[in-house]
Parts: sequence; C-alpha cells; structure tokens
Amino acid sequence: MTSRRVLKAAEAIREVVSMAILTEIRDPRVSDVTVTYVEVSADMRQAKVHVSVMGDDAKGKLCLHGLQSSAGFLQSRISQRIDTRYTPQLKFELDMGVKNSIAMTKLLSEVLEDGPEPPGEDAQSDSDDQ
Repeated sequence: MTSRRVLKAAEAIREVVSMAILTEIRDPRVSDVTVTYVEVSADMRQAKVHVSVMGDDAKGKLCLHGLQSSAGFLQSRISQRIDTRYTPQLKFELDMGVKNSIAMTKLLSEVLEDGPEPPGEDAQSDSDDQ
C-alpha cells in the first residue's frame, strides 16, 4: 500500500516535470510528450516517469534519450518545488497504454464492420418474404 505522502509527491513530480517539459526544455528531440503518471519508490529516492509520445517508435526512443539527458535539469526543478531529504532520481519509460488503446479501437472497428449481420435483422427479412 502506497502512503499518502508518496502519492502526493508523485503528483507534484508529475506536475513539475510536465510543466518543465512544456515550457523550459529546448531540446528538439523532446516534443509531443505527455507525462501520464509517476511512480515513486517508498523511500522517495527514485521515480519512474511514464510518458506518452505522439509518433512512431523511433520518435519515442529519440524522445526518451532527450528526456534522460535532461533528467538533471528536471531534478533541479523538482528539488526547488518539493522539500524532501532526497531528490528522486528520474527514470523515463514509454507508456504504451494510449497507443494500445488506439490500436484496439481500430481492431474492434474493423471487426464490427466486417462481422456478420445481427440475428434480429436476418429473421425480420425472412418474415417479410412470406
């Protein structure tokens, strides 16, 4: 069970990192990024920042490299905002949830378009013929 303190720290880290990415990072590799959520370890020394990147896999990997190279800058922003003994070390990971949901929606729409007719319509057309 995660403590309330850790959850509040994770939310504060998410806010600080997302605003810094949006307004302060000038790295051209870091674009079209959304911070989805943050996982903080119980001792608050490490934080996994899950990001969603618009584009293909190559762009996502390139963006992760850009974020990892700017991790020190982002940690300094976190230390200014959160008053803790340790500033968490940031690790960035791609969040594939959004891409997976889009792929699943496309798959379902294809299946529903090409699927068989509902049984109610077929039975009704047979009764009209008689």
